[in-house]
Amino acid sequence: MPGPIELARPPKPVPGLPTRQQVLDFIETSDVPAGKREIAKAFGLKGQEKIALKKLLRDMADEGLIDGKKTAFHRMGGVPKVTVLRVVDIEDGEAIAIPDSWSPDDATPPPRLRLIERKRGSSHAALRTGDRVLARTEETGSGWIAHPMKKLPSQAEALMGVVEVDGSGKGWLTPIDRRIRHSSPIADLAGAAPGNLVLAEPVSRSPRAGVKVTQVLGDPLAPKAFSLIAIHKYGIPHVFAGDVLEEGKLSSQIPLSEDKREDLRHLPIVAIDPADARDHDDAIWAEPDGAGGFQAVIAIADVSFYVRPGSKLDREARKRGNSAYFPDRVIPMLPKVLSADVCSLKQGQDRAAMVCHLTVSSTGAVTAWRFCRALVRISENIAYEEAQARIDSGKAADNLTNLWACWRALESARHKRDPLELDLPERRVVLDDDGKIASIAVRERLDAHRVVEDFMIAANVAAAKALESKVSPVVYRIHEPPSREKLVALKEYLETFDRKLALGQVITPGLFNRMLKDVADENEKALIMEAVLRSQTQAYYGPSNAGHFGLALGSYAHFTSPIRRYADLLVHRALVDAFGLEQPKPQIDLPATSGLSERDRADLSRISEAISVAERRAMEAERDTIDRYVAAWLSGRVGEVFETRVTGVQRFGLFATIIGLGGDGLVPVSVLGTERFHYDEGARQLLGESSRTVYSVGDRLKLRLAEANPLTGALKFEPVDSAGSAIEPRGKRLPLKRKGKHLTGPRGRPANIRHQGRKKR
Repeated sequence: MPGPIELARPPKPVPGLPTRQQVLDFIETSDVPAGKREIAKAFGLKGQEKIALKKLLRDMADEGLIDGKKTAFHRMGGVPKVTVLRVVDIEDGEAIAIPDSWSPDDATPPPRLRLIERKRGSSHAALRTGDRVLARTEETGSGWIAHPMKKLPSQAEALMGVVEVDGSGKGWLTPIDRRIRHSSPIADLAGAAPGNLVLAEPVSRSPRAGVKVTQVLGDPLAPKAFSLIAIHKYGIPHVFAGDVLEEGKLSSQIPLSEDKREDLRHLPIVAIDPADARDHDDAIWAEPDGAGGFQAVIAIADVSFYVRPGSKLDREARKRGNSAYFPDRVIPMLPKVLSADVCSLKQGQDRAAMVCHLTVSSTGAVTAWRFCRALVRISENIAYEEAQARIDSGKAADNLTNLWACWRALESARHKRDPLELDLPERRVVLDDDGKIASIAVRERLDAHRVVEDFMIAANVAAAKALESKVSPVVYRIHEPPSREKLVALKEYLETFDRKLALGQVITPGLFNRMLKDVADENEKALIMEAVLRSQTQAYYGPSNAGHFGLALGSYAHFTSPIRRYADLLVHRALVDAFGLEQPKPQIDLPATSGLSERDRADLSRISEAISVAERRAMEAERDTIDRYVAAWLSGRVGEVFETRVTGVQRFGLFATIIGLGGDGLVPVSVLGTERFHYDEGARQLLGESSRTVYSVGDRLKLRLAEANPLTGALKFEPVDSAGSAIEPRGKRLPLKRKGKHLTGPRGRPANIRHQGRKKR
């Protein structure tokens, strides 16, 4: 007969060993990563107690209480005290990140952490989507936050590329970024075929482990692929979530009311835009006032009426910062139902507008301004070229004739102001119906462009001054004067041309204009213009006024493009508050106010910095895309000789651009001839050792196109002689050998480091 059943007894508690709850409390409150050693030290454990702690921690991990490794545990579902985070979103100017490696089961979404960055200067590059940081984390009553300790190298650019398969059948990811020179082995093709453009991610931290394909994007040379590359590379938000689209549709249904709006539908206001414009957010009108001056109206889409602060639309617009424009598409700041329809000032349609009324004197001075909300009905949408043709024919209607007459007055005031005048041609890519390149040319600069530009500048100045008059918050467009360091560098460079720049005088845009006007030689003028351009600071947004150096203006704000710039939307909201322009609350489920929120008022600095970063991101992506289109356009013209201008000189070669087309390419120093070339950093020149041939920024050269890579946008040129033949490259140098700590040449002599290249500064 079996004996009585004995129940299993729980193990005896080890003296001094903490309870599970004590371990959890310590892990959550520790200021440093809490590993096995830190826990043992905190509870004074020794000998057998440490062995028991190891088992306790293993049991807690099995029970789902903690996660991590022996050097750093954290509560399951929590985040390590110090860990790597990846930025996935920008909300209200703050970076939102998730753990770069998230191990809980797939059903548990990773926590979202607010990154609290230290105060930065306006020139500091803020975090953006895709960035990786090492950060210290903590859980607060309102959620997880993190304090960045170090920004880690970005992997995003290296993880977009083209699949190639070698002779053994092994896949390789060839990067599309010209700065990355090595391919990565592909551990998992995930169905990608050779030649596909793909997104990929590392299999592990070891580069040897390779990458795995996460998304197949298709043919890298197909129409629309070049902009898609830039969108992914720079992390530009390009897909609207469903709830944002729904709110956009709801906002578009807000009824227009004549209550508290001026009815200006009788005025023949015209919108003059590029022929391929996707949206129309500004329109203008003027007429003589009978006293030698003019009354003018600048009507701007009333976006603040539809996009209310704190709404889903508003958060998405702030995250994007601005619209991004590519030859084949636009990534709008607002859903199309607003940007391309309800807010767009279309011919014959009643539209809500924020209007700037100006009184302009015969000398172009703005003597009075007034802002209101209005109803407008655009009489005509006209392309720049069409408007110019009508004026040139002498048969333009009165509304265009009056606009040009008012502009002549504004132009005279502009000349007196003497803003910076730099001839910076803009490339325009024209696509055919199939999305293929039809032509690439420099965009023609017409008086029609200047007409619209000067009306917009006048309205922007009026908006800034109007808000200042009410002591209201202003998001200024700021362009600071050149720094002393850049002026010293410019002075030293000008001395190589026997030209002087006195640093003791007041530096104004007019000073640079006169300097360029005095240069008769076109090559020298191009050199000096490049140098002046490099001396300028980058414009940005901010709530503290520092003026606009380039435009020679003391107060300047962006008011005229709220469809495509968030800064303008903030200026509109400030005007609503300052001048009592609030409309009746819409009878739909949207925020009541269309003015500034209290949160915006309290933190305009952070918002301004975020949208400045977004602007630079879009500019880089647009420029990157144009470079790829130009390379694609030129890929069928390899071997042709082009007139080029040198735009940069480095130790390793020249950078040159094709005159009239654009497209920067490299001329490696190795193809400049059989002699050695010395690099003069101060004069930005390469000097031939025996022939004394000099290559400088601004030089015009006939160069043969040797390579054009559409995937990277890279071009490579080689010089030609007077007969049109390529110059014989200088001979290859024998490889250097290492002797002790020094590199030596073929006869054991120390290598000439000047010619072997130096470490990057």
